[in-house]
Parts: sequence; C-alpha cells; structure tokens
Amino acid sequence: MNFEGLDPGLAEYAPTMHSALDPVLDAHLNPSLLQNVELDPEGVALEALPVQESVHIMEGVYSELHSVVAEVGVPVSVSHFDLHEEMLWVGSHGGHATSFFGPALERYSSFQVNGSDDIRQIQSLENGILFLTKNNLKYMARGGLIIFDYLLDENEDMHSLLLTDSSTLLIGGLQNHILELDLNTVQETQKYAVETPGVTIMRQTNRFFFCGHTSGKVSLRDLRTFKVEHEFDAFSGSLSDFDVHGNLLAACGFSSRLTGLACDRFLKVYDLRMMRAITPLQVHVDPAFLRFIPTYTSRLAIISQSGQCQFCEPTGLANPADIFHVNPVGPLLMTFDVSASKQALAFGDSEGCVHLWTDSPEPSFNPYSRETEFALPCLVDSLPPLDWSQDLLPLSLIPVPLTTDTLLSDWPAANSAPAPRRAPPVDAEILRTMKKVGFIGYAPNPRTRLRNQIPYRLKESDSEFDSFSQVTESPIGREEEPHLHMVSKKYRKVTIKYSKLGLEDFDFKHYNKTLFAGLEPHIPNAYCNCMIQVLYFLEPVRCLIQNHLCQKEFCLACELGFLFHMLDLSRGDPCQGNNFLRAFRTIPEASALGLILADSDEASGKGNLARLIQRWNRFILTQLHQDMQELEVPQAYRGAGGSSFCSSGDSVIGQLFSCEMENCSLCRCGSETVRASSTLLFTLSYPDGSNNKTGKNYDFAQVLKRSICLEQNTQAWCDNCEKYQPTIQTRNIRHLPDILVINCEVNSSKEADFWRMQAEVAFKMAVKKRGEISKNKEFALADWKELGSPEGVLVCPSIEELKNIWLPFSIRMKMTKNKGLDVCNWTDGDEVQWGPARAEEEHGVYVYDLMATVVHILDSRTGGSLVAHIKVGETYHQRKEGVTHQQWYLFNDFLIEPIDKHEAVQFDMNWKVPAILYYIKRNLNSRYNLNIKNPIEASVLLAEASLARKQRKTHTTFIPLMLNEMPQVGDLVGLDAEFVTLNEEEAELRSDGTKSTIKPSQMSVARITCVRGQGPNEGIPFIDDYISTQEQVVDYLTQYSGIKPGDLDAKISSKHLTTLKSTYLKLRFLIDIGVKFVGHGLQKDFRVINLMVPKDQVLDTVYLFHMPRKRMISLRFLAWYFLGAQGSLREGPKDGLEGA
Repeated sequence: MNFEGLDPGLAEYAPTMHSALDPVLDAHLNPSLLQNVELDPEGVALEALPVQESVHIMEGVYSELHSVVAEVGVPVSVSHFDLHEEMLWVGSHGGHATSFFGPALERYSSFQVNGSDDIRQIQSLENGILFLTKNNLKYMARGGLIIFDYLLDENEDMHSLLLTDSSTLLIGGLQNHILELDLNTVQETQKYAVETPGVTIMRQTNRFFFCGHTSGKVSLRDLRTFKVEHEFDAFSGSLSDFDVHGNLLAACGFSSRLTGLACDRFLKVYDLRMMRAITPLQVHVDPAFLRFIPTYTSRLAIISQSGQCQFCEPTGLANPADIFHVNPVGPLLMTFDVSASKQALAFGDSEGCVHLWTDSPEPSFNPYSRETEFALPCLVDSLPPLDWSQDLLPLSLIPVPLTTDTLLSDWPAANSAPAPRRAPPVDAEILRTMKKVGFIGYAPNPRTRLRNQIPYRLKESDSEFDSFSQVTESPIGREEEPHLHMVSKKYRKVTIKYSKLGLEDFDFKHYNKTLFAGLEPHIPNAYCNCMIQVLYFLEPVRCLIQNHLCQKEFCLACELGFLFHMLDLSRGDPCQGNNFLRAFRTIPEASALGLILADSDEASGKGNLARLIQRWNRFILTQLHQDMQELEVPQAYRGAGGSSFCSSGDSVIGQLFSCEMENCSLCRCGSETVRASSTLLFTLSYPDGSNNKTGKNYDFAQVLKRSICLEQNTQAWCDNCEKYQPTIQTRNIRHLPDILVINCEVNSSKEADFWRMQAEVAFKMAVKKRGEISKNKEFALADWKELGSPEGVLVCPSIEELKNIWLPFSIRMKMTKNKGLDVCNWTDGDEVQWGPARAEEEHGVYVYDLMATVVHILDSRTGGSLVAHIKVGETYHQRKEGVTHQQWYLFNDFLIEPIDKHEAVQFDMNWKVPAILYYIKRNLNSRYNLNIKNPIEASVLLAEASLARKQRKTHTTFIPLMLNEMPQVGDLVGLDAEFVTLNEEEAELRSDGTKSTIKPSQMSVARITCVRGQGPNEGIPFIDDYISTQEQVVDYLTQYSGIKPGDLDAKISSKHLTTLKSTYLKLRFLIDIGVKFVGHGLQKDFRVINLMVPKDQVLDTVYLFHMPRKRMISLRFLAWYFLGAQGSLREGPKDGLEGA
C-alpha cells in the first residue's frame, strides 16, 4: 500500500480518537464496563451494559443507574432525551447517531447522519428527529429513514437550533444572522440579522427568545419581531452555558485573565422581572454545564468537565456536601441533558460512553410517553430451507403474515389523504317535483335508475354528463345524439374526418355553399378563428392590415395581413391560420395572459372559452395598435405607414377603436384629480343582482351607458389629505370611437340570469305591442320596422323571432355639452321621426349598427365552441358574388351559413351565451381610404444575408436573381418544398382493422427551392432557403426531405438559413406578379406554407399524369419514365434542388 501524500498531521491524533479495527478495549476504558458486551467488527457495542445487582438507588437522590457504550473511542458530542417516547438520543463527533430505549438503555437504532462533521444538536419531533451538523440539517425517522435533508451554505457554521412551534425552527451559529425554517415546506422563510455574531445557545420562554453569544453576552429578543429588548453582559471571556426558569436566568462561562481564559466559579444570576443582576452564586466546581431541575424548588445542577456535579439553589449558598461525582471512562464529560420528567440525567464522555443517573429505580423520561414501535423479530433463521428446484414445491410453505396485521400498502395517515367517492348529482326531475317539510324533501321516484343501484364511474368527467347517459341503441336514434337536442346542428362543433388521402376527399362544400372562406380548426389555439373572421369583415381594418408590412420576424399585423390576403383569394375553400398562430405563440404577452392552450386542454375544453376569447380580443387590439405605431420601416417594406391611412401621432387602429376618456377622482375633502386616458374596448357592468328578481326592465343602452360612464367608490391616495381616502371615481367620454367593442363578461349564472330576465321582459313587451297592432289593424310602417321586419315588407314577426332578444340592432349616442353621454336604443322607426343619422353627426350624435356577435356554445360533450354572427357588407359581396347587398352569416370554423338577422341577437342562455359585441358607426367606410396597395416589392428577391454563422464556409447552392432577370407574367418557376413534423399524427384503429385519423400531423416548412424556368440561366436555382424554426421538431423526415438535425439551427447550420417571413414574401411576390409554378404535389405544399395560389398559375405533375381511379404517381417514377436513366433521381434521401 502506498502511503505517500498522506497528511503527516494525522499522526498527531490520539489513538483513542480512532475506532479500533479489532474488538480490542481501549487503554483508558474500564474493563468492568464491557463485561458480557458483544462488540461488532467496528468496535461498537451491540447490547447495553447490564446493571450489577448490588446497585442500590435511594429515592430522591440521584445515583448512577446504567452506563453504556455508544461508540468506542469516539467522543459523544450531544445527548438528548426524546420528548415523545422513552428514548435517549446520542450523537458523536464522527456524525453517528444512536438511540437507547428505556432506563435499561437497550439499543434501539444506530445510523450515520453525516460522514465528516460532528452532530451539534438533536431535537425530537412527533414524527422524527432533527440532527444539526456544521452546515446541514437532517430530519430522520426514529428508525433511520431520511425524511428531508436540508443543506445550508458551505460558509456557515451552525451550532444551535430552537423549535419555536410545531413547524418553525430557528438555526444559529457563528455567523451574523439566524435562519427561520418552515418544516412543512422545508424552505427558509426569514433571515434575522444579529448584532453580535456567534449564537451558540438558544432558549425560549413565553416572553422572550434568549440568545447566548460566544462573546459572553446573553440577548433577550421579542418573540414576534426578533428585535433586541435587553442584553446582559455576563462574562468578559466567553459563555459556556445558560438556562432560564421562571423569572431567573443563570449563566456560566469564562473570564479573561492575563494568561488567557479561565473558568469563572461565579454563576451570574439575573432577575427577568427587573432586568438586572442579583447576587452571583459561588460554586465549588468549575462549571461547564448547568440546568434548572425544578422539582420541589428551583434548584440548579452545575456540572464540570471533570465529572463533578453540584446541586444548589440559585438564590442561596452552595453547600460542598451537595457534590457527587460521575465516573467518566474518558478524561472529560462532553455533554449533559435532563429528561422532561426531571427523573433522569444523561452524561456523555470523551470515550463514547453514556452514563444515566436517576432518582428512582424505575424512572420515566417523560410524564406521558407514547408506545415505541419495535422491529419484528427475524423469522428466517427459524424456518426450514426450501428447495426451489422442485417443481411441486407448495407455495403454502412460504409464511405470510395474518391479514389482521398492518399491510405494507396501509400507508400512515400522515402520508395519505382520504378521497371518498363523490356523490352523483341528484336527478333534475327529483329536484323539480320535491316538496319540503321542514328540512326534509319528498319526491316521487322518477324510475330512471335501478333500485338501490348507483353506476360507479372512474372518470370524474363522466359525472358531468349523467343526464345524457340514456343513449338509444337504434342507429337512427344515434344519428342525433340526445345530449345535443338543445343545440342547433349548425352551431355544434365541426370536425374534419380524415381519410388516407388526408383532406382531398373531404367535402367542405357540404358545410359552406358560399364563396367566403372558412378556417380550419385542427391547428393548436384555433379557438380564435371566429375573431379573425370578425376583424376580416371590418373593411377599414382589412385594408389597413393588408397595407402593413414591417421587418419584425413575428409581427401579428403582418401575419394577419397575409391571412386576410388568402381569405380574399379563396373561392369557398377553407384556409389555415398556421403562420399567424405560429407568430401568436411566440409573443410573451400571449403566454403571460394564458391565451396559449395546451393541446389536451383545447381538445377537452378545460379552458373557459368565453373568458379566453374576451382576453384574446383585448390582446389582439392592443398588439395591432402597437404594431401599427412602428414608423421607422425600410423602403422595401414601406406599406400602410406611408399611405393616407396613418397619422403621425397615433395608429389607425387607435383611430378606429380608441375612446378618449377623462378619469375623475373626487375625495370627500373636495379635491378633484382629472387624468386623461384611452381604451380600445369596454366591459359591460351589470346592475346589482338584488333588482333582477323583481323583473325590472333595463334597456341595453342603459347598461351600456353605465359601463362606459362608470362610477364607483374606492380607496385612493389624496394629495390634499396626504393619505388614502374613500373617493368617487367617474369616467367621462371626450371622444367616441368609430368601432365600439364590448366584452359581455357573462362569466357566472348571475349575469346569465340578468340576460335571461331582460329578454323575457322585452319579449312580453314586444308581444303586447304586436297584439295591439294586430287588434287595431291600423298601423304605421315605422311600427313594423321597430319590431325588426324587412324594409317595406308588412309582415308581422313571428313569436319565435321575438324570443330571447334583448340586444338592439342599433344604438344612438350623443355627447352633451357638460361632458355627459346619452345612450338609447335606436330603431328604423326613430330614423323616420328624427331624420337621417348622418345629418345629426355634426351635433355630436352618432348611430352605431351591430356588425358582429361572438357567442360561446355550451356543449358538455365536446367542451363547447366559439362561433360568430357577422353582418357581411356590400363590398365583400361585390368582390365575391358580384351582388350588392348585406346579409348576416354564421361562421363556425369552416361551416358558413346565411342566417336571419334575429338569430344574431337571440341568446338562449342555456346553450348560447354572448361573449363579444361589435358596433360600427353608420357609414363608417366613407370616412377611410379603402384602397389596397401591395406592399411587397421586387427587392425581396435580391440577395440577403444568411442567419447561419457557418454558411460562408460552404459553397452557395443558388444564384439570386439580378434586376434584369425579374420574373414576368406567365414565366415558369420550378418549385419544391420540404417539411418537418412538429406534432405527430393522432390516429386510432377501428374494430375492422382500418385506421382512423383523429388529428393529422402538424407540418412546418423547412426548405424551399425555386429554379429558373427560362432565360440564359434556365435550370439554375434562384431561391434555396432553409427555414429557421424556434419550435421543437419531432421528426425531420430525413428519408423524404433530406433535412438533417442541425440544418435549421442558426448556431451550427451550414445552409443558407432565413426566416419563414422572408421566404414567404418571396413566394408572395412571385404569385402576385403572375408566374406559373411547376412542381409535384404543390397543392399540399402551398397549403402548409399558407399560400393561396390561383389554379391557372399551378402546373402540378401529380394531376397532369393522373388517371381516374388510379393511385398518384411519384416524382421519381415520372423522372425515370420521361427523362430516362440519366434524368432519374438518385437513391437515398430526397434533395430539394433535384426535385425543383
């Protein structure tokens, strides 16, 4: 063995500090102590020391009862009597803990707490034991299992701990602070600064914390604030020990002498009532430890390190006759503790022995100790061996415990929580027919369930659909599911049924017979589809967004403009909002507002869609407003920022939606504070619920005025009073917006009941008026128009058309001279009476027409959905269908259907709840320039820098277009696109073995290659862009795409890496200029890229060489067939350049 490099200082340690390798007694050890004691190979005693029969203990006088070896040769550092069980805990300088049971000191458990540091304090709790070492706090069960291990800072040197209550612990040491630890969360809750560092002893009474410092001081601190209330300067050298009992504090320590520190034989005693010192107590031993042992009197036990112990009264004189001697095996006593019952004293010496002194032959450590759990005796040695090689060995020979014993799976109450089975809801029919007598209800049995049987459901969600559990077995009955009887079919959540051809054979025309474009719902966070449609059909917003272009990579306004362009070009085919939602997911504010849903939450409908879409509404308006305020844009991206749309001060979104207000705060002292602000939307504030039960009629205009001109009482700071005072806060309108956006905030049954009550009152009034008109047979045209009949058609509205309507189609707002606001419901009949609204705008009177309503469809089976009713204007019909009229439509993702205008304002609160309302000023379009100028210029095709850092080291795979090569209308461009997978496909196998796709895989474009189709450089690529992505890629599809991990990472990629937006602009420019794309499977490529290309601009070889009712032919086969062997694609991963 090589001993080089060992520290020579190790030889300076006394041999008694090291445990013997063989069970050989130490030279200092009394041989009589270890008679009949079995030592293990490490030198640790396995059994307690027997008591000699000759020992006689006199009642009331402390005498030695037992001595036992904890760990041979290793000094005892701390001893502690368990406060809950009849046990004594001992810690050693080697970090080992040992426990002894009862007065006989039978060894109970022994385990290592720390591998290098000594144990400095032990504290017993109900469920375990706390051990404090230099920079570690460990909580362990009494059997040795670790409950928690809390590491402190390496620079800290901890010496003491104090349990202030059942879950709070203070830890102090040689640093200038004390830590407060929560034992429930195992976290530091507070750090108290200490003026005098070195807190080595802590005690507590019902009045103070007491901290003993190494400087010889004892500080008294407040229990709540930990501030120093008083301080005793006890000793000039250092403090050895102190204890507190009643109104007395006694301390022992060291005084400074010329030769150094000397043990002071005067105990300092202080009266805590007067906070002053009383006569010091002179003792006859060198005090190292002291404890109050209050039995009949408040006597003190003073112990020296040499083993002398003296009892005396703190206010009397010490008597030498009260001294007795402890016989330590080692030269010094290292620790001392007193049991809670005061019947036992424990001493630990420097040789690892523990001495128990008691005042009775059968002492108890605690007044009321609980029973101690012991390990089961080992049964293995008493059982006959079993031969496993015998095949016929009966397993009944293996002993198992009786079922009456506690099983391993029976967790203790502290580690488990009872979860009783949730009671199913009471049948609605029972509640309806119940009659109460006192507090007991009686109802006839509806016979909907078997007698005394309740179906047990494992899934919690099943209990929500108990009322829909009776599903008919008839195929005819299953077609219309019984739980959807309330929800009209066109309002239900629509899903795409995928086949092996994907979407190619799905009939979207069945759901949309118009020429307007729907939006596909299977993309993550597509719950906002309805709001995208609302913004699109606002003509000024559509034109403004499509004119906008900036350099930001993830700009919601740019992406929304690209999506609006797709909706413009589509002739009834659904579009995807992939790129817009991708940019949406990157906005930090969207994530902070909880607008980004996980796939599981969106599929199960866990999120509250009504609240979600209202938050999204506020977010998108704010975000568009901020994006439009970007004024510094390069010439290549110059869009709406340079047109007549934009003003220098505010964005056009601000001009359209912003409402300027004055917020006034009036204190009761009379001082008034006014500040200006603006808002992009309003939230409805409903009257108190107490009035709803009376059936009081509120016009929608009244509630809207209350919400806009909000008045509330609140606590606010008053500069005049210089304190918080009750203030009246009011809101006055300075300028009305062109588009009035309202969040309905119907988030509870209280608001729903208010809408239901007002609709019922309005229905009764409308029916009454209808009856009067029908009875008189003499009526005016204005009366019919007020009830909502078509213009000039004298047809009485039906009863069904009048139900569940509270919302007016138009409202009239007037700004008064004293900054007030008048709001009233407006009908076509009012226009006959008051004149056209256009003429009154000069006097501050404006008429707003309802343009869109977004509603939340409540459907417990699918989790609900969001749909929109939109009044589509003349310009949209002119562009799509060549007619000029207005019509209300229902937009439910890709389902689009014309509806009657009453249906847009009918809200059956059982399943159709209003969420967002859009009112626009009458003749709004005439106020704005609605011309769209394509902001994408030819400069996007010129050379650009790569995002990749290593790209310059490799050869270029393409030559950018020159100015004289710019494509013209009808030019051919070869295109190939490669994709990677972001989310895997979700599918299930049917019982017949066929696969059904539930959700398709989500693809993202990874590489786009464009090749010149004519000119001197024909066949040479001018675009070969790899698209950088920040989202996690599940599958690179290298076998088909040739994309490898790392190609899309800007840090390590060697490719020409660009952003998706940059490459998208290049393709948009080529489409807008009118080139013809040649490629294979371009329909799917353009769909994933989010491009809408006219059919006359696409030459797709998949369909050019496709025979009816035959499979599609691959590009590899076509190249081999038409171009021969020299033109065939090589084997291996596909290359985009070859494909293009």
